[in-house]
Amino acid sequence: MTDTPQRTRPLRVLAAMSGGVDSAVAAARAAEAGHDVTGVHLALSANPQSFRTGARGCCTIEDSRDARRAADVIGIPFYVWDLADRFREDVVEDFVAEYEAGRTPNPCLRCNEKIKFAALLDKALALGFDAVCTGHYAKIVTRLDGTRELHRASDLAKDQSYVLGVLDDRQLAHAMFPLGDTVTTKDEIRAEAERRGLAVARKPDSHDICFIADGDTQGFLAQRLGTAEGDIVDETGAKLGTHEGAYGFTIGQRKGLRIGTPAPDGKPRYVLDISPVTNTVTVGPAGALDVTALTAIKPRWCGAAPAGPGSYSAQLRAHGDETEVSAEVVDGGALEVSFTAPVRGVAPGQAIVLYDGTRVVGSATIASTTRATAAAV
Repeated sequence: MTDTPQRTRPLRVLAAMSGGVDSAVAAARAAEAGHDVTGVHLALSANPQSFRTGARGCCTIEDSRDARRAADVIGIPFYVWDLADRFREDVVEDFVAEYEAGRTPNPCLRCNEKIKFAALLDKALALGFDAVCTGHYAKIVTRLDGTRELHRASDLAKDQSYVLGVLDDRQLAHAMFPLGDTVTTKDEIRAEAERRGLAVARKPDSHDICFIADGDTQGFLAQRLGTAEGDIVDETGAKLGTHEGAYGFTIGQRKGLRIGTPAPDGKPRYVLDISPVTNTVTVGPAGALDVTALTAIKPRWCGAAPAGPGSYSAQLRAHGDETEVSAEVVDGGALEVSFTAPVRGVAPGQAIVLYDGTRVVGSATIASTTRATAAAV
């Protein structure tokens, strides 16, 4: 097997440069490998701020300038493409709508699917580029028969394959991840950037949700959805308190419940269910969060869809642990998943990504769960 960056034929590569250190080093490695690289910064905000807030946010004017300076040092052409309208429709509005419906979305996964490897890739191919290069930590392996597979990064501590699990065959055929084989610390990546003369070497990483620069997700949602007082109840339906909008809660949440009445057993309570129809949030003990099975919809396969039932490992969060599952695609295309051991905090709207060893099989959106001590929600 050979990894994509080791191809002998030089490619025309469009390098997505966010203004951070990872994408800058990825572009530099692609150019150093002999590819014909052009850098592009995606302007995703209609009103970009001049400066980011600490390590939060991205896509600022500062980031655009940092990306341009990095491209100048690498010696590659550089452009800024305005995808703000597409980003607003496909990522931001989807994010708000999902929370309004009582689900918990992953905007980074949606951005990779709809923006970086749909809108960006389509435009790149139309302009004659062969591949899109990003700073993600993941590997693409080309098998002897020419098929391509998405795998976890060599350094599992930095692996980002979870948010790339939405990429299909066509997108994988035109993707390049030069950092995927790197087994180094982030400090070593920064040291490499310094050796290359890249000023972003010591720039802090962006965290949280890029379009919520201050990190206040609840405040962001409140501005768009308004406030609507509703009840916080226990499993019996007894009212324990009130809230200003069910969208401000996620399954498994413990903090910020503001319940004045203590639980009979004195133990913490967690969000068990969110009902946007009644604007009700149900809370209860941690054990009531145990999930034994789930149904996921809208699967996207990194290759052929699985045939028949199979055993896999699954990841339910971007930085979550793997868990053993059995899974099968049923009539209608839904994915039915059973856990070997119960897991907690699984919320509709999240993505489940299936793995066969290090290979990414595919991703699907969780629609419902079956709990060990309660009916499906």
